[in-house]
Amino acid sequence: MRSIIILGSTGSIGESALRVVAALPDRLRITGLATRTNVTRVLEQAVQFGVPLVAVGDPAAAAEARRLAPPGVRVLAGEEGVVELAAAEGADIVLCALVGMAGLRPVLAAIEAGHDVALATKEVLVAAGEPVMAARARRNVRILPVDSEHCAIFQCLQSPVTAPYCVRPPAAPAAQAAETRVRQLLLTASGGPFAGRPEIDFDCVTIQQALAHPRWAMGRKVTIDSATMMNKGLEILEARWLFQVPLERIDVVVHPESVVHSLVAFVDGSWLAQLSPPDMRFAIQYALTWPDRVAADMPPLELARLACLHFAAPDERRFPCLRLARQAAAAGGTCPAVLNAANEVAVEAFLAGRMNFSGIWRTVEQVLGRHTRQAAGGLDEILAADRWAREAAAQCCTA
Repeated sequence: MRSIIILGSTGSIGESALRVVAALPDRLRITGLATRTNVTRVLEQAVQFGVPLVAVGDPAAAAEARRLAPPGVRVLAGEEGVVELAAAEGADIVLCALVGMAGLRPVLAAIEAGHDVALATKEVLVAAGEPVMAARARRNVRILPVDSEHCAIFQCLQSPVTAPYCVRPPAAPAAQAAETRVRQLLLTASGGPFAGRPEIDFDCVTIQQALAHPRWAMGRKVTIDSATMMNKGLEILEARWLFQVPLERIDVVVHPESVVHSLVAFVDGSWLAQLSPPDMRFAIQYALTWPDRVAADMPPLELARLACLHFAAPDERRFPCLRLARQAAAAGGTCPAVLNAANEVAVEAFLAGRMNFSGIWRTVEQVLGRHTRQAAGGLDEILAADRWAREAAAQCCTA
Protein backbone atom coordinates (compact mmCIF):
# COMPACT_ATOMS: atom_id res chain seq x y z
CA MET A 1 0.00 0.00 0.00
CA ARG A 2 1.42 3.39 -1.04
CA SER A 3 0.22 6.67 0.42
CA ILE A 4 -0.16 9.49 -2.10
CA ILE A 5 -0.56 13.25 -1.88
CA ILE A 6 -2.04 14.82 -5.00
CA LEU A 7 -1.24 18.47 -5.67
CA GLY A 8 -3.67 19.79 -8.25
CA SER A 9 -6.30 17.15 -7.62
CA THR A 10 -9.14 19.05 -9.30
CA GLY A 11 -7.39 19.44 -12.67
CA SER A 12 -7.34 16.93 -15.52
CA ILE A 13 -4.23 15.09 -14.29
CA GLY A 14 -5.51 15.06 -10.72
CA GLU A 15 -8.89 13.66 -11.74
CA SER A 16 -7.19 10.96 -13.82
CA ALA A 17 -4.98 10.10 -10.84
CA LEU A 18 -8.07 9.68 -8.67
CA ARG A 19 -9.45 7.23 -11.22
CA VAL A 20 -6.20 5.26 -11.03
CA VAL A 21 -6.32 5.18 -7.23
CA ALA A 22 -9.98 4.14 -7.22
CA ALA A 23 -9.14 1.23 -9.54
CA LEU A 24 -6.29 0.01 -7.28
CA PRO A 25 -7.64 0.22 -3.71
CA ASP A 26 -5.36 -2.57 -2.48
CA ARG A 27 -2.23 -0.73 -3.61
CA LEU A 28 -2.89 3.02 -3.42
CA ARG A 29 -4.49 5.37 -0.92
CA ILE A 30 -4.68 9.18 -0.76
CA THR A 31 -3.59 11.07 2.34
CA GLY A 32 -3.65 14.65 1.04
CA LEU A 33 -5.22 16.76 -1.71
CA ALA A 34 -4.51 20.28 -2.93
CA THR A 35 -6.30 22.69 -5.24
CA ARG A 36 -6.03 26.41 -5.89
CA THR A 37 -9.67 27.48 -5.91
CA ASN A 38 -12.02 24.55 -6.58
CA VAL A 39 -13.28 24.15 -3.02
CA THR A 40 -16.44 22.21 -3.78
CA ARG A 41 -14.67 19.54 -5.80
CA VAL A 42 -11.69 19.07 -3.49
CA LEU A 43 -13.97 18.58 -0.50
CA GLU A 44 -16.02 16.06 -2.49
CA GLN A 45 -12.78 14.21 -3.26
CA ALA A 46 -11.74 14.28 0.39
CA VAL A 47 -15.03 12.72 1.45
CA GLN A 48 -14.99 10.12 -1.33
CA PHE A 49 -11.45 8.93 -0.58
CA GLY A 50 -11.40 9.49 3.19
CA VAL A 51 -8.65 12.12 2.99
CA PRO A 52 -7.91 13.95 6.27
CA LEU A 53 -5.76 16.82 4.94
CA VAL A 54 -6.58 19.34 2.20
CA ALA A 55 -4.71 22.46 1.05
CA VAL A 56 -6.31 25.34 -0.85
CA GLY A 57 -3.80 27.70 -2.44
CA ASP A 58 -6.02 30.75 -2.78
CA PRO A 59 -6.46 32.31 0.70
CA ALA A 60 -10.05 33.47 0.10
CA ALA A 61 -11.03 30.05 -1.23
CA ALA A 62 -9.27 28.43 1.73
CA ALA A 63 -11.43 30.44 4.14
CA GLU A 64 -14.51 29.13 2.35
CA ALA A 65 -13.12 25.57 2.46
CA ARG A 66 -12.64 25.80 6.23
CA ARG A 67 -16.24 26.91 6.61
CA LEU A 68 -17.56 24.07 4.43
CA ALA A 69 -15.16 21.26 5.44
CA PRO A 70 -16.87 18.20 6.92
CA PRO A 71 -15.75 16.79 10.29
CA GLY A 72 -12.36 15.07 10.09
CA VAL A 73 -11.04 17.17 7.18
CA ARG A 74 -8.38 19.74 8.06
CA VAL A 75 -7.80 22.59 5.59
CA LEU A 76 -4.39 24.25 5.08
CA ALA A 77 -4.45 27.74 3.57
CA GLY A 78 -2.48 29.58 0.90
CA GLU A 79 0.75 28.74 -0.88
CA GLU A 80 2.39 27.93 2.44
CA GLY A 81 -0.39 25.45 3.11
CA VAL A 82 0.32 23.66 -0.17
CA VAL A 83 4.03 23.53 0.72
CA GLU A 84 3.18 22.16 4.18
CA LEU A 85 0.96 19.49 2.64
CA ALA A 86 3.71 18.43 0.20
CA ALA A 87 6.05 17.79 3.14
CA ALA A 88 3.47 16.07 5.36
CA GLU A 89 4.58 12.92 7.14
CA GLY A 90 3.41 9.52 6.02
CA ALA A 91 3.44 10.07 2.26
CA ASP A 92 5.28 7.71 -0.05
CA ILE A 93 4.73 9.71 -3.25
CA VAL A 94 3.70 13.30 -3.94
CA LEU A 95 2.04 13.69 -7.33
CA CYS A 96 2.53 17.27 -8.52
CA ALA A 97 0.00 18.37 -11.14
CA LEU A 98 -0.06 22.06 -10.25
CA VAL A 99 0.02 24.58 -13.09
CA GLY A 100 3.36 26.15 -13.94
CA MET A 101 5.80 27.55 -11.39
CA ALA A 102 3.26 27.04 -8.62
CA GLY A 103 4.69 23.53 -8.36
CA LEU A 104 8.31 24.49 -7.64
CA ARG A 105 8.28 25.15 -3.88
CA PRO A 106 5.95 22.20 -3.10
CA VAL A 107 8.16 19.83 -5.12
CA LEU A 108 11.28 20.99 -3.29
CA ALA A 109 9.46 20.63 0.04
CA ALA A 110 8.41 17.08 -0.84
CA ILE A 111 11.99 16.18 -1.82
CA GLU A 112 13.44 17.66 1.37
CA ALA A 113 10.89 15.66 3.37
CA GLY A 114 12.20 12.48 1.73
CA HIS A 115 9.16 11.82 -0.46
CA ASP A 116 9.36 10.47 -3.98
CA VAL A 117 7.78 12.83 -6.53
CA ALA A 118 5.58 11.86 -9.47
CA LEU A 119 6.05 14.94 -11.64
CA ALA A 120 3.46 16.17 -14.12
CA THR A 121 4.43 19.85 -13.82
CA LYS A 122 7.18 20.12 -16.42
CA GLU A 123 7.86 23.79 -15.59
CA VAL A 124 9.52 22.74 -12.31
CA LEU A 125 12.49 21.20 -14.12
CA VAL A 126 12.40 23.68 -16.99
CA ALA A 127 12.97 26.63 -14.67
CA ALA A 128 14.91 25.00 -11.83
CA GLY A 129 16.34 21.74 -13.11
CA GLU A 130 19.75 22.16 -11.50
CA PRO A 131 18.67 22.80 -7.88
CA VAL A 132 15.78 20.33 -8.05
CA MET A 133 17.92 17.46 -9.36
CA ALA A 134 20.68 18.33 -6.88
CA ALA A 135 18.14 18.11 -4.07
CA ARG A 136 16.87 14.79 -5.46
CA ALA A 137 20.38 13.35 -5.43
CA ARG A 138 21.18 14.72 -1.97
CA ARG A 139 17.99 13.32 -0.40
CA ASN A 140 18.21 10.08 -2.44
CA VAL A 141 14.59 10.20 -3.62
CA ARG A 142 13.06 9.47 -7.01
CA ILE A 143 11.43 11.77 -9.54
CA LEU A 144 9.04 9.67 -11.58
CA PRO A 145 7.89 11.38 -14.80
CA VAL A 146 4.16 11.63 -15.44
CA ASP A 147 4.24 13.49 -18.77
CA SER A 148 3.37 10.76 -21.26
CA GLU A 149 6.48 11.50 -23.34
CA HIS A 150 8.93 11.34 -20.44
CA CYS A 151 7.18 8.35 -18.93
CA ALA A 152 7.65 6.60 -22.29
CA ILE A 153 11.38 7.39 -22.35
CA PHE A 154 11.66 6.34 -18.71
CA GLN A 155 10.15 2.96 -19.58
CA CYS A 156 12.43 2.51 -22.60
CA LEU A 157 15.53 3.18 -20.48
CA GLN A 158 14.74 0.59 -17.81
CA SER A 159 17.13 -2.34 -17.51
CA PRO A 160 18.20 -4.84 -14.79
CA VAL A 161 21.57 -3.13 -14.29
CA THR A 162 20.92 0.58 -14.58
CA ALA A 163 18.15 3.14 -14.46
CA PRO A 164 17.70 6.77 -15.48
CA TYR A 165 19.35 9.45 -13.37
CA CYS A 166 15.99 10.58 -12.00
CA VAL A 167 15.63 7.36 -9.97
CA ARG A 168 19.16 5.98 -9.61
CA PRO A 169 20.66 6.39 -6.12
CA PRO A 170 23.65 8.70 -6.55
CA ALA A 171 26.00 6.38 -4.68
CA ALA A 172 25.21 3.35 -6.83
CA PRO A 173 27.46 2.94 -9.90
CA ALA A 174 25.62 2.64 -13.19
CA ALA A 175 26.64 -0.13 -15.54
CA GLN A 176 26.33 2.33 -18.42
CA ALA A 177 25.09 5.89 -18.15
CA ALA A 178 22.35 7.06 -20.51
CA GLU A 179 24.73 9.52 -22.14
CA THR A 180 26.96 6.67 -23.38
CA ARG A 181 24.23 4.28 -24.52
CA VAL A 182 21.64 6.67 -25.96
CA ARG A 183 22.05 8.16 -29.43
CA GLN A 184 18.79 10.09 -29.44
CA LEU A 185 15.66 10.77 -27.39
CA LEU A 186 12.74 11.42 -29.73
CA LEU A 187 9.74 13.17 -28.14
CA THR A 188 6.51 12.73 -30.06
CA ALA A 189 4.12 15.66 -30.51
CA SER A 190 0.49 15.46 -31.48
CA GLY A 191 0.94 18.79 -33.25
CA GLY A 192 -2.11 20.19 -31.49
CA PRO A 193 -4.96 21.60 -33.56
CA PHE A 194 -2.78 23.43 -36.10
CA ALA A 195 0.21 21.32 -37.21
CA GLY A 196 -1.81 19.75 -40.02
CA ARG A 197 -3.48 23.00 -41.07
CA PRO A 198 -0.98 25.19 -42.97
CA GLU A 199 -3.79 27.50 -44.10
CA ILE A 200 -4.40 28.79 -40.55
CA ASP A 201 -3.58 32.47 -39.97
CA PHE A 202 -2.15 32.51 -36.44
CA ASP A 203 -2.97 36.20 -36.04
CA CYS A 204 -6.67 35.31 -36.33
CA VAL A 205 -6.83 32.12 -34.22
CA THR A 206 -9.61 32.21 -31.63
CA ILE A 207 -9.39 30.92 -28.07
CA GLN A 208 -11.89 28.18 -28.91
CA GLN A 209 -9.83 27.02 -31.89
CA ALA A 210 -6.64 26.90 -29.84
CA LEU A 211 -8.34 24.92 -27.07
CA ALA A 212 -9.78 22.32 -29.47
CA HIS A 213 -7.10 19.66 -29.06
CA PRO A 214 -7.74 16.69 -31.37
CA ARG A 215 -6.42 13.96 -29.04
CA TRP A 216 -6.00 14.97 -25.40
CA ALA A 217 -8.34 16.48 -22.80
CA MET A 218 -6.04 18.73 -20.76
CA GLY A 219 -6.03 21.94 -18.77
CA ARG A 220 -6.26 25.26 -20.61
CA LYS A 221 -2.63 26.31 -20.17
CA VAL A 222 -1.08 23.06 -21.38
CA THR A 223 -3.59 22.90 -24.24
CA ILE A 224 -2.45 26.31 -25.49
CA ASP A 225 1.17 25.19 -25.06
CA SER A 226 0.34 22.24 -27.29
CA ALA A 227 -1.18 24.54 -29.89
CA THR A 228 1.98 26.70 -30.00
CA MET A 229 4.21 23.61 -29.55
CA MET A 230 5.86 25.35 -26.60
CA ASN A 231 5.04 22.19 -24.66
CA LYS A 232 7.59 20.28 -26.77
CA GLY A 233 10.20 22.93 -26.15
CA LEU A 234 9.60 22.66 -22.41
CA GLU A 235 9.73 18.87 -22.66
CA ILE A 236 13.16 19.03 -24.30
CA LEU A 237 14.43 20.93 -21.26
CA GLU A 238 12.73 18.54 -18.86
CA ALA A 239 14.15 15.47 -20.62
CA ARG A 240 17.66 16.87 -20.35
CA TRP A 241 17.44 16.98 -16.55
CA LEU A 242 15.56 13.72 -16.05
CA PHE A 243 17.80 11.57 -18.22
CA GLN A 244 21.12 13.46 -18.30
CA VAL A 245 21.30 13.36 -22.09
CA PRO A 246 22.87 16.31 -23.97
CA LEU A 247 20.42 18.73 -25.57
CA GLU A 248 21.69 18.02 -29.09
CA ARG A 249 20.53 14.41 -28.72
CA ILE A 250 16.93 15.33 -27.88
CA ASP A 251 14.54 15.94 -30.77
CA VAL A 252 10.84 16.18 -31.63
CA VAL A 253 8.70 14.42 -34.22
CA VAL A 254 5.04 15.15 -34.99
CA HIS A 255 2.88 12.06 -34.54
CA PRO A 256 -0.82 13.00 -34.81
CA GLU A 257 -2.23 9.66 -33.62
CA SER A 258 -0.56 10.08 -30.18
CA VAL A 259 -0.08 6.33 -29.81
CA VAL A 260 3.73 6.21 -29.81
CA HIS A 261 4.47 8.39 -26.80
CA SER A 262 8.22 8.70 -27.39
CA LEU A 263 11.19 6.71 -28.69
CA VAL A 264 14.80 6.06 -27.73
CA ALA A 265 17.54 5.35 -30.26
CA PHE A 266 20.54 3.53 -28.81
CA VAL A 267 24.15 3.70 -29.97
CA ASP A 268 23.97 0.16 -31.38
CA GLY A 269 21.26 1.23 -33.84
CA SER A 270 18.31 -0.26 -31.96
CA TRP A 271 15.16 1.72 -31.20
CA LEU A 272 12.65 1.25 -28.39
CA ALA A 273 9.24 2.91 -28.25
CA GLN A 274 6.35 2.89 -25.80
CA LEU A 275 2.82 2.65 -27.18
CA SER A 276 -0.59 3.04 -25.56
CA PRO A 277 -3.87 4.83 -26.25
CA PRO A 278 -3.83 8.60 -25.56
CA ASP A 279 -5.00 8.33 -21.93
CA MET A 280 -2.97 9.88 -19.11
CA ARG A 281 -3.90 7.09 -16.72
CA PHE A 282 -1.24 4.85 -18.29
CA ALA A 283 1.59 7.22 -17.35
CA ILE A 284 0.08 8.09 -13.96
CA GLN A 285 -0.35 4.46 -12.97
CA TYR A 286 3.19 3.56 -14.03
CA ALA A 287 4.60 6.39 -11.93
CA LEU A 288 2.54 5.46 -8.87
CA THR A 289 3.20 1.70 -9.02
CA TRP A 290 6.77 1.66 -10.38
CA PRO A 291 8.72 -0.62 -10.59
CA ASP A 292 5.73 -2.96 -10.73
CA ARG A 293 3.28 -3.31 -13.59
CA VAL A 294 -0.23 -3.80 -12.31
CA ALA A 295 -3.28 -5.09 -14.17
CA ALA A 296 -5.94 -2.41 -14.56
CA ASP A 297 -9.07 -1.70 -16.57
CA MET A 298 -7.53 0.48 -19.26
CA PRO A 299 -8.61 0.96 -22.89
CA PRO A 300 -6.89 -1.58 -25.16
CA LEU A 301 -4.57 -0.67 -28.01
CA GLU A 302 -5.81 -2.32 -31.19
CA LEU A 303 -3.05 -1.94 -33.76
CA ALA A 304 -5.05 -3.54 -36.57
CA ARG A 305 -7.66 -0.80 -36.29
CA LEU A 306 -5.00 1.91 -36.46
CA ALA A 307 -3.81 0.60 -39.82
CA CYS A 308 -0.90 3.07 -39.97
CA LEU A 309 0.97 5.61 -37.90
CA HIS A 310 2.31 8.90 -39.22
CA PHE A 311 5.47 10.84 -38.33
CA ALA A 312 6.77 14.17 -39.63
CA ALA A 313 9.36 16.76 -38.70
CA PRO A 314 7.90 19.84 -36.98
CA ASP A 315 7.81 23.09 -38.94
CA GLU A 316 9.79 25.45 -36.70
CA ARG A 317 9.03 28.39 -39.01
CA ARG A 318 5.34 28.07 -38.19
CA PHE A 319 6.00 27.09 -34.57
CA PRO A 320 8.88 29.31 -33.39
CA CYS A 321 8.38 28.33 -29.73
CA LEU A 322 10.48 25.25 -30.44
CA ARG A 323 13.36 27.45 -31.61
CA LEU A 324 12.97 29.77 -28.63
CA ALA A 325 13.05 26.86 -26.20
CA ARG A 326 16.21 25.47 -27.79
CA GLN A 327 17.75 28.94 -27.64
CA ALA A 328 16.98 29.23 -23.91
CA ALA A 329 18.21 25.70 -23.28
CA ALA A 330 21.51 26.37 -25.05
CA ALA A 331 22.03 29.61 -23.12
CA GLY A 332 21.23 27.91 -19.82
CA GLY A 333 21.43 29.74 -16.51
CA THR A 334 18.32 31.81 -15.86
CA CYS A 335 17.19 31.79 -19.51
CA PRO A 336 14.91 28.72 -19.23
CA ALA A 337 13.16 30.29 -16.21
CA VAL A 338 12.65 33.47 -18.21
CA LEU A 339 11.29 31.51 -21.19
CA ASN A 340 8.85 29.68 -18.95
CA ALA A 341 7.65 32.76 -17.04
CA ALA A 342 7.17 34.86 -20.18
CA ASN A 343 5.21 32.03 -21.78
CA GLU A 344 2.94 31.65 -18.75
CA VAL A 345 2.11 35.37 -18.79
CA ALA A 346 1.59 35.42 -22.56
CA VAL A 347 -0.71 32.38 -22.51
CA GLU A 348 -2.75 33.95 -19.72
CA ALA A 349 -3.05 37.16 -21.75
CA PHE A 350 -4.21 35.23 -24.82
CA LEU A 351 -6.81 33.29 -22.82
CA ALA A 352 -8.05 36.57 -21.33
CA GLY A 353 -8.50 38.02 -24.82
CA ARG A 354 -5.82 40.68 -24.38
CA MET A 355 -3.50 39.41 -27.11
CA ASN A 356 -3.66 37.41 -30.33
CA PHE A 357 -2.33 33.87 -30.61
CA SER A 358 0.92 34.75 -32.39
CA GLY A 359 1.60 37.31 -29.69
CA ILE A 360 2.50 34.43 -27.37
CA TRP A 361 5.80 33.64 -29.07
CA ARG A 362 6.46 37.27 -29.95
CA THR A 363 6.24 38.14 -26.26
CA VAL A 364 8.53 35.26 -25.27
CA GLU A 365 11.08 36.29 -27.91
CA GLN A 366 11.04 39.93 -26.80
CA VAL A 367 11.51 39.04 -23.13
CA LEU A 368 14.32 36.59 -23.86
CA GLY A 369 16.03 39.21 -26.00
CA ARG A 370 15.95 41.73 -23.13
CA HIS A 371 17.22 39.30 -20.48
CA THR A 372 20.80 39.30 -19.22
CA ARG A 373 21.69 35.70 -18.46
CA GLN A 374 22.87 34.81 -14.96
CA ALA A 375 23.98 31.55 -13.37
CA ALA A 376 21.09 29.61 -11.86
CA GLY A 377 22.63 27.37 -9.25
CA GLY A 378 20.31 28.55 -6.48
CA LEU A 379 16.61 29.12 -6.02
CA ASP A 380 16.95 32.84 -5.30
CA GLU A 381 18.42 33.59 -8.73
CA ILE A 382 15.75 31.53 -10.46
CA LEU A 383 12.87 33.15 -8.59
CA ALA A 384 14.31 36.62 -9.25
CA ALA A 385 14.54 35.85 -12.98
CA ASP A 386 11.00 34.50 -12.90
CA ARG A 387 9.68 37.70 -11.31
CA TRP A 388 11.58 39.92 -13.75
CA ALA A 389 10.31 37.95 -16.75
CA ARG A 390 6.69 38.14 -15.60
CA GLU A 391 6.91 41.91 -15.23
CA ALA A 392 8.62 42.26 -18.62
CA ALA A 393 6.06 40.00 -20.32
CA ALA A 394 3.17 41.86 -18.75
CA GLN A 395 4.54 45.09 -20.22
CA CYS A 396 4.79 43.46 -23.66
CA CYS A 397 1.22 42.16 -23.41
CA THR A 398 -0.18 45.64 -22.67
CA ALA A 399 2.02 47.59 -25.08
